[in-house]
Amino acid sequence: MAANIPALAQKAQAYIRLEQDTRFRSQVEELLKKEDWAELNDRFYTDLEFGTGGLRGVIGGGYNRMNPFTVRRATQGLAGYVSKAVPAGASAVIAYDSRNYSDIFALQAALVFCANGIKAYLFTGLRPTPELSFAVRQFKASVGIVVTASHNPPEYNGYKVYWNDGAQVVAPHDRAIIKEVLSVGDAIRAMDRDEAVKAGLLEMVDKEVDRPFIDMVKRCAIRPSLLKEGGKGIKVVYTPLHGTGAVPVDTALREMGVDVTFVEEQRAPDGNFPTVSYPNPEEASAMKLALELGGKIGADLVMGTDPDADRLGIAAPDGGSLKLVTGNQLGSLLADYVFGARREMGSMPPNPVLIKTIVTTELQRLIADSYGAACLDVLTGFKYICEKMREFESQKDGPSYVVGGEESYGYLVNTEVRDKDAVSAATMTVEMALYHKSRGGTLWDRLREIWKRHGYFREALISRSFKGESGLNAMKALMERLRKSPPMLFAGKKVVSVKDYLTGITIDPATGKQNKNIDLPSSNVLQFILEDGSVVTARPSGTEPKIKFYISCRTEKGMDLGEAEKSADTKIKAITEELNEIA
Repeated sequence: MAANIPALAQKAQAYIRLEQDTRFRSQVEELLKKEDWAELNDRFYTDLEFGTGGLRGVIGGGYNRMNPFTVRRATQGLAGYVSKAVPAGASAVIAYDSRNYSDIFALQAALVFCANGIKAYLFTGLRPTPELSFAVRQFKASVGIVVTASHNPPEYNGYKVYWNDGAQVVAPHDRAIIKEVLSVGDAIRAMDRDEAVKAGLLEMVDKEVDRPFIDMVKRCAIRPSLLKEGGKGIKVVYTPLHGTGAVPVDTALREMGVDVTFVEEQRAPDGNFPTVSYPNPEEASAMKLALELGGKIGADLVMGTDPDADRLGIAAPDGGSLKLVTGNQLGSLLADYVFGARREMGSMPPNPVLIKTIVTTELQRLIADSYGAACLDVLTGFKYICEKMREFESQKDGPSYVVGGEESYGYLVNTEVRDKDAVSAATMTVEMALYHKSRGGTLWDRLREIWKRHGYFREALISRSFKGESGLNAMKALMERLRKSPPMLFAGKKVVSVKDYLTGITIDPATGKQNKNIDLPSSNVLQFILEDGSVVTARPSGTEPKIKFYISCRTEKGMDLGEAEKSADTKIKAITEELNEIA
């Protein structure tokens, strides 16, 4: 460490000169005063990386932290790219969630855009991610930013970048933006707020987007009369987990005829998220208070959204108690309901399509097929779902997107937002629960009917972390080993094909025959298809030494559900043990 002290001190002093916010500047000044070289090294050994989605990191002073300076520098690079892509009349929309310093980071980004001659529309208060996507399309803006760290712990913040269709940036824009950001250095332009307003370059917005957004959410209803006439007959408990969902979810449902019971301890926005370890509705612990309240009042549905309201988690009654529904299960229920309701109400578009990711349950493909709809797979990441939607719109008489999502609790039930949208997914879930209640059942009852028709599906996720540089090498070696010598069996079932998304090739392990038939961008993912239709997927993280193994087991349709559950559990347990040995 001693040899690095002069370089660390030089970097810290440079940051102190560049950072205009005294709160962040003083943190580094104090560390220098205490000569805390270990902490300074963590804050300065690298620059916070601007990835394909944007920024994300721990809040604090330093080049390897989220702070006003790193936000300004990244936005300068983004502004530079936008100015080249849109030489005249460029504009940006900026929203932010409830995380600490989100409002400050959003304003800093806006003032950089303004200084670069790009008009900035900045929300006056916190708003959900789906509303940002909607606003980019409403204003016909060139680019959008939402300041959020999604469902990360409280010490994090970040921002996600959107292009002019309201979707997160994809190729070729993503890599080109990164290149521009890396070239910025310290040459950052930022405007004074009052001057920006006076020049007409900064415009504050709220109601002009809020009202159209809520109206759009309400238009998603397929059976609006059901909600209007029977909405008071369903008990809904909801928690926004201290995030942005409270106002739009409550407003939309109330105007549609449904009253929401809030988890009051989690209703107010709070970037410290005091009642949860992780503000993530995928985690059972985050839904604990909502489940307790739901049990007390006999709720028909419990819902939770993450801080930027793009992910939705739910629970529904089953056998006298509330039971959490997984992301794959809710996505399947929504697909079944949306397709079925649209067909019944005569609103099914021509060439209907469901889009899901390659690690999302194949049950959704069977559901789509049963309603005469196609199902398309894309790489993991909601931006690829929205990229496919844009492709559809460019085709004459092309496919029509109806519903889609990913296993990680993200869903989209409209075409006016181009990212996962927990607000409209929440209202659609309430409508769906009310519909099944009106027919004497629950969401779990309907899920069992789906399983009886298509076969029982159960999924599991295993994450394996590899520490340090040696761990990164071990992870790469493991993926290479799985490529060169793929497993021939999982849980006693033969591997009948191996899909390598890096090469685009499907391999028959029995014969070695290869077929280049995967029409997706290259991605370091391996998928093993078993003889019974079960799937095991290996997907390394692109930003940390970690491999995620996705397991999806299925049974034959018509099988007794009790036996099917036992069979799937046995398979998942066996596959998990085998993966533990491999990894």
